[in-house]
Amino acid sequence: MTPARVSSAAGSLWFASSWWAASKGEGRVAPMTVRCVEVYPDAVHLQGFLSLEAQRRLAEQCHVIGTGPVGWYVPTVRGRGKMRVEMVCLGYHWNARTYRYQATRDDHDGRPVPALPADLSELAREMAVAAGTAVEPDVCILNYYGPAGKMGLHQDKDERPETLEAGLPIVSVSLGDTAKFIIGGFTRAEPKTMVPLASGDGFVFGGRSRLRYHGVAAILPGTGPATLGLEGRYNLTFRQGAASQ
Repeated sequence: MTPARVSSAAGSLWFASSWWAASKGEGRVAPMTVRCVEVYPDAVHLQGFLSLEAQRRLAEQCHVIGTGPVGWYVPTVRGRGKMRVEMVCLGYHWNARTYRYQATRDDHDGRPVPALPADLSELAREMAVAAGTAVEPDVCILNYYGPAGKMGLHQDKDERPETLEAGLPIVSVSLGDTAKFIIGGFTRAEPKTMVPLASGDGFVFGGRSRLRYHGVAAILPGTGPATLGLEGRYNLTFRQGAASQ
């Protein structure tokens, strides 16, 4: 397994994140500088995208969503195994048994899916722009990783075929404990790169990297900012292409 590397195509690019300042009005935070590292072609690590105050606010929002009336559950996949995360979907629900998007949580409690908040959609758009691409998300999958949480290698390929062919990106943001994020090639056997995703980091992959296998090998307990009051990790993953399946 090779360490994360800086691609010469990207070099070191720097962007300013103003998401919370623009979306919240009060309690503004100063824009911060973000290092943009290309791990593979069109697969970009946005190091330190969110300020600590922005992370705190977003973590609070995730907690409210996850503990709400249509909140966390542990998905059961096709083989009847349980995933190692707690999940809630916004905009559309990803059904872990059919691998399709739905308006209701048919594989759990049948309840309608909560709407995708406008401020979270704006965060995804801004992160995509920072990585040199664009997205209009219609779904967000919010996962909570406990200290033993992980995610097996997989491809995100359940969106509409035309969005996959266009290489519309996956946009994710991490909060809390650092994750050992693994990304490789287009088969499970190809060499992989480990990218440590710290609290406030983003990761965007589309275009030539849209269908790379990826997963989370482990969480590093106790590495997140203490001010978040979060044991474990939140990960928000935004996609375009769930609608009208």
